[in-house]
Amino acid sequence: MAGDPLQRRARWWPSFSELFEDFPADLRMGEHLIRVEESEEGGAYVVKAELPGIDPDKDVEITFEGGVLTVHAERSEEKKEKQRSEFRYGSFTRNIRLPDGVKEQEITASYDKGVLTVKAPIGEAGKPTRRIEISRGT
Repeated sequence: MAGDPLQRRARWWPSFSELFEDFPADLRMGEHLIRVEESEEGGAYVVKAELPGIDPDKDVEITFEGGVLTVHAERSEEKKEKQRSEFRYGSFTRNIRLPDGVKEQEITASYDKGVLTVKAPIGEAGKPTRRIEISRGT
């Protein structure tokens, strides 16, 4: 094979941007992913999200639409000392599909020691499909 060895290698190796095409959009857009734990406890679907250093009153928004719970948080923290300063900032988003039958009006959220807990009570899940008999005219 003739030609520049770097050009031959480039055909076999993806470009840097191609490496990240399959990553969730949240990560590609400069947002960070929120780590969550999901479980079912006492008739409720429970989502626990790690959000240390966040003021839940100012920095967190929780929405529920179309069966999807969205947790969005913004962090802006600055630490100053005599000779230096350090800051951490970012946008965090996580979408979680909740099971059918969630009682939307009864979803609650609480925040304690860096963990956001969202409880979504589950009511009666979708009723089974009922077959309708067809009668014939006489």
